[in-house]
Amino acid sequence: MPHIRTARTAQRLAVRALAAHGLAHPLTLALLAVVSTATARAWEAGHRVADTHPAPVQRADRGR
Repeated sequence: MPHIRTARTAQRLAVRALAAHGLAHPLTLALLAVVSTATARAWEAGHRVADTHPAPVQRADRGR
């Protein structure tokens, strides 16, 4: 499971860098490269895309 953890962490960091610095910033571009590499390694290790991007938790409708 270290591949999945690495991919998720890299994705979170890339999103934060994107929000703070924009898409053209070198840090954002480097983190996006790390995300793609980590995700590719997870895929090659046999993990599914759903393992990297789990579905959001469904909340019960309270009739509002």
